[in-house]
Amino acid sequence: MWDERFEESVRRFLPYLPADEELVADAPLRDFGLDSLATVDLLSVLEDAYEVRFQDEALSLATFETPETLWKTLSRIRAEA
Repeated sequence: MWDERFEESVRRFLPYLPADEELVADAPLRDFGLDSLATVDLLSVLEDAYEVRFQDEALSLATFETPETLWKTLSRIRAEA
């Protein structure tokens, strides 16, 4: 699955996900409070943490739909770097 740094980064932007609740792969991030402003902030945090840049094709609502889709996109970008 994903690493601890990723989970901590994502959780920071999910105000409706209780701290004691597991972040599951198919959790709808928008339902847990990830809005458009938080998405931009999360993108910046992930780019800095993993020293990558998301290209235009990865900047879509689908990329930020679930933790799984976001992690897969991030993993692909890291592999290409």
